[in-house]
Parts: sequence; structure tokens; C-alpha cells
Amino acid sequence: MRLVLLGLPGAGKGTQGELVAEKYGIPHISSGSLIREVVASGTGVGREVDSYVRRGELIPDGLAIEMVSERISRADCAQGWILDGFPRTVLQAIALDQRLDQLGLDVQMALDIRITPKAAIQRIAKRRVCSSCGAVYHLEHYRSQDLDVCDNCGGELYRRSDDTEETARNRLQVYMRQTHPVLHYYSMDGRLYSINGQRPIDEVFADLDCFLQRLANSKRVGEAR
Repeated sequence: MRLVLLGLPGAGKGTQGELVAEKYGIPHISSGSLIREVVASGTGVGREVDSYVRRGELIPDGLAIEMVSERISRADCAQGWILDGFPRTVLQAIALDQRLDQLGLDVQMALDIRITPKAAIQRIAKRRVCSSCGAVYHLEHYRSQDLDVCDNCGGELYRRSDDTEETARNRLQVYMRQTHPVLHYYSMDGRLYSINGQRPIDEVFADLDCFLQRLANSKRVGEAR
């Protein structure tokens, strides 16, 4: 399976990506985690990426596709992968298709988890991150609420500095301007599938998994929904 997860910030892409990875045994590759990994590597590419991160600038398309291409070429991606947070622009989507085409591969499905802008802002404002393992939680949806610690490792949860309502509104504007057109790109050849993300996590995954089971049982992806 070669998948792309799309949706507004706060739509639950990370949560659903982890569930897909667990069930189908393919890596969930989030852009944030990949950037942190590349920067920590200390390589020339890592230093270049870090220079943009430190200035608060977007990583150029060419550099972004280079990072992703290297990641999906690793052995653990032999049976597929899930990209979360990439591609961010139509140019990145085109570049990814071109790079995969050279290998005789393609993005088989782009899954759009749909929520309203209001819901996105509320979710982002109530998001917390584990200081140890990086797991992401919603204040109302994790087991150790009274302890304010991570369910996975017991690490302390914190609120990211950019997880505020004002910043969330700005991020939504950026998403609509830069990333929303990617949905149209994938819809043009029938690779876009949409899921109602404003429901409990297990219900969202059940709908998403219906599409994935269809993909797992067939070499062809059907018409866009």
C-alpha cells in the first residue's frame, strides 16, 4: 500500500496513520517526525533542512521530495508506506509521482479526513504532545487524563507553542491556500477518497479501512468517492 493522508490540521491524520500502520505493517511517515530525524542526522541535508526550520521557513519542494524519496527507499517501505503531511503542495505531489514513476510505482490512494475549520481549531487548541516519545493526544481522549502523562511511555505532556487558536486559524489559511489544491490533483485521476473525520476514532478508521481492504484485495483502485 502506498498512501497519502490529507486533511486540515487537527483532522486526526497522525492517529489514523498509526492505526493503519499497526494493522497493515507499513511505516507511518509524518513530515514532522521525518524533519526531526533528518535534522538529528547531522548530514549535509540535515543541516540544510535545519537552516530553514530555525528561520521558521517552509522547506523548499526540491529538498522536501529528496527527504521523502530517501525515506521511502528504505527496506521497511518495501511493502508500502503512509505519508502524513506530504505532499503539501501540488508541485510536491507532481514531483512525488514523477519520482515513483521512475521506479514503476505510484501513490495508490489519497485519503482525505474531513472536518470543519471550527472543529480543527478546537482540536488544535486541546492538543498535547508527549515530551519523551512525541505521541500526540487530545485532552479528552487519552487514558491518563488525571495524571497528565503519556499513555505509551509515561512522559509528561505539554502544549506546543503553536497550538493556539490564533495560530490554528493562520495554519488553516495556509492549508487552504497551499495544500487544499492537492485534493483536486488526486481527484482528477480517481485516487482521492474522503472520510468523515468528525466522529469517534474507531468509526473514522472503520470507514478508512473499507477503502484499504478494497485496495488490499485488488490491484486496481476504483472510482473516487
